Amino acid sequence: MANTALGRPAWSPITRYRRTLWLLTVRDLRVRYSTSALGYVWSILDPLVMAGIYWFVFTQVFDRPVGEQPYIVFLLTALLPWMWFNGAVSDATRAYLREAKLIRSTKIPRTIWVARLVLSKGIEFIASLPVLAFFAIVNGAVLHWEAVYFVLGVVLQAILTVGVGLIVAPLVVFFRDLERATKLALRFLFYASPIIYGIPDLQRLGLDGVAAFNPLAGIFSLYRAAFFPDQLDWYAVLIAALMSFILVAIGILVFVRTERAVLKEI
Repeated sequence: MANTALGRPAWSPITRYRRTLWLLTVRDLRVRYSTSALGYVWSILDPLVMAGIYWFVFTQVFDRPVGEQPYIVFLLTALLPWMWFNGAVSDATRAYLREAKLIRSTKIPRTIWVARLVLSKGIEFIASLPVLAFFAIVNGAVLHWEAVYFVLGVVLQAILTVGVGLIVAPLVVFFRDLERATKLALRFLFYASPIIYGIPDLQRLGLDGVAAFNPLAGIFSLYRAAFFPDQLDWYAVLIAALMSFILVAIGILVFVRTERAVLKEI
């Protein structure tokens, strides 16, 4: 690593971006939990409450044959990553508006304001995995070798979420109603994604082909394969990978085309 005249290390642009991204992410996490007495508990309480509600409805009230057993583990393997996606995209709608003064006054690459949301929510997702492990152990769920696909799921979801965030964040600056529209779309996407049900459940209805074009379907099947190998659908995974890269390319294009206008607007 080369040194400058002042004796400071001359970092490459990639190194500077990575270090800045990490510093902003740590700042986000500290601010989020520094004033909270429960701290980490809040990051897992929401998905736990939702999982408990759906577990009760589908196993105790209706007793419908959806998903696989143990159903609470089946739910959490998709619900926890959904909270990552939902939280990052929701926060991305305010990414440039919330930090307007800082964005205008610094030369930090503006994509970093979306990337740090994805990373911070991703860290919260990783931190919630002990909860999944706890319920898996308590309910006797068997961990299969397909758990190695978990890493692929994380990578694809990170790419997908950054892509969606880069599309939504700048557009909300010009169209403020898009923030509410995004929240409505996420609510619809929750039920349109295989979270409370699986891709095999859609196969019985002949909807699996259409559902595969929801990139979250393939990504969630990668997570679920750790405990439920039959849920893995490589066709859906392939579609998810293609759509993730397409969306991140579109996101970068939207960001580049709107960056100057965004700086003027905020």
